[in-house]
Amino acid sequence: MKQSLELTVNGQSHELLVDPHRTLLEVLREQLGLTGAKEGCNLGDCGSCTVLLDGKPFLSCLVLAVEAQGREILTIEGLSQNGKLHPIQESFVQHGAVQCGFCTPGMILSAKALLDRNPRPTEAEVKEALSGNLCRCTGYVKIVEAIMETAKT
Repeated sequence: MKQSLELTVNGQSHELLVDPHRTLLEVLREQLGLTGAKEGCNLGDCGSCTVLLDGKPFLSCLVLAVEAQGREILTIEGLSQNGKLHPIQESFVQHGAVQCGFCTPGMILSAKALLDRNPRPTEAEVKEALSGNLCRCTGYVKIVEAIMETAKT
């Protein structure tokens, strides 16, 4: 039986009817059309479905949509403002930290959460913050460089 749910995503309120077993990832992609969070492993191992809940990174494939009610959800689509990329996004582009792009939204949101709580992280702290995000293309060097450069500004 579907239940009524109100989610605040990227600053906008959405009233939805959802099956209680649906994950936040499924609702974001299928009901709200926000496809930035990717379904990679669907087991919580790859980080490609990372979104921020109340400013902290969560794997949306492991969170039931009903558990997100009353929380602020930020997806990669909500990061840029007025057509202008967020500084982390700009840095990823400038440093060539984007290859196929599949992992990029999760990487960027994990980086945002880190920089919001620690604006001047060490390289080791950046690597730790990204430890739940897997990339098959870049080898992480350019990703870490992009985040470290963002921290300098």
